[in-house]
Amino acid sequence: MRSLTKNLVSFLKREDGPTAVEYAVMLALIVVVCIAAITTLGSNANSTFSFVGSSIKVPGSGGTGS
Repeated sequence: MRSLTKNLVSFLKREDGPTAVEYAVMLALIVVVCIAAITTLGSNANSTFSFVGSSIKVPGSGGTGS
């Protein structure tokens, strides 16, 4: 138990903990930005493909029937 306490105290003194937390926060922010960018690009691509799809006329659908 004593060695666990010593290791914990030395870990806190080395400041590796705050550095790891800073990296985790930066990683979380990067992930949020990436998700937001992908969502925005996906919405734009969806609207573009929907517009193009509705503008294309299907061959053979001249309204004459079969």
